[in-house]
Amino acid sequence: MVGGFLGAGKTTAIARVARTLIDAGHRVGLVTNDQAFDLVDTQALRNQGFVVGEVAGACFCCKFEELVSTVERLSQENTPDVILAEPVGSCTDLVATVIEPLRHLHGDRYEIAPLAVLLKPEHARKILNESEGVGFSPQAAYIFLKQLEEADLVAVNKIDKLTRSECDELVRLVRDRFPGKRVLAASARTGEGFDEIIERLTQETRRGETFMEVDYDTYAAGEAELGWLNCKVSVRMPADRSDHFSLDNLLLAIVRRAESALLAADAEPVHLKVLGMSDGATGIANLVSSAATAELSLASGVETRRADLLLNARVATTPETLSTVIERVVSEVGEQFGLSVLVSKMQCFEPARPAPTHRMSAS
Repeated sequence: MVGGFLGAGKTTAIARVARTLIDAGHRVGLVTNDQAFDLVDTQALRNQGFVVGEVAGACFCCKFEELVSTVERLSQENTPDVILAEPVGSCTDLVATVIEPLRHLHGDRYEIAPLAVLLKPEHARKILNESEGVGFSPQAAYIFLKQLEEADLVAVNKIDKLTRSECDELVRLVRDRFPGKRVLAASARTGEGFDEIIERLTQETRRGETFMEVDYDTYAAGEAELGWLNCKVSVRMPADRSDHFSLDNLLLAIVRRAESALLAADAEPVHLKVLGMSDGATGIANLVSSAATAELSLASGVETRRADLLLNARVATTPETLSTVIERVVSEVGEQFGLSVLVSKMQCFEPARPAPTHRMSAS
């Protein structure tokens, strides 16, 4: 299981681990997880050729039996040697509610690897230093820190975007806050540092039943602070026009305009991502904080007349504000590109209080 906060780079990391294992001759299955349906991560991984199961509608801990059945279905259909699972980025307490119940109830079938958690640099420094102006409340920061606390392995991710001193500072901050924690530095995008992470995940078995204390009132408040939006968008050039549009430019325009609109609404983006598909090609643009810049993480390179988009947004604001902003942004960008736009299957809400199927404790 590879965890980490929203926007930490989990999907990119899982894809890199999976590709490395496949190249080494292993059969690999992936399981994604989200509070809603129509997940960008699932589609992005499937478009890369991976075998992917999805647990949607709540976190793994609240849908434990569905996680098990999804893993079993992958085992029946593809007989993987290794299964990589990506939990919801706002989820914590995975050891007590998922990992140890899985080991105790199904340990005859599965060996459980160490829990790896990716550190998101964009918010980590302020949270670990307890600085003002993190962008969201202490309750959301509480989840961020609890994810690090329960990790068997913390990987400071995205070091390709950090200076050496910035990377060293983050490693030190984690070790100062959590003495004895195994901390590595890596880049899921470039692969730097991932050989050791993959070795730890594949050569070690998780041992010991160490459970941390979790204040579920604070945890629930932190999750409820986030507006959660998933939707589908279809765009097309009108029949009376003969020109095409750049899918990559469209995706970037949506994310950049959303960035400006959220800033104006005093809403901190935790992770905003848009996947576009057209003519068999895929592009992805995303934004992971107000301090970061919108980027094209996967270029499609296509000029087209129509495309289907998946948009996922996790933002520290109310669902009402978030849905209003996203609907306006998509409409305005469509008008900018001269496209007809249809928004469908929109889900916008704040996550419900976590209610784990199982929760183990030291007592």
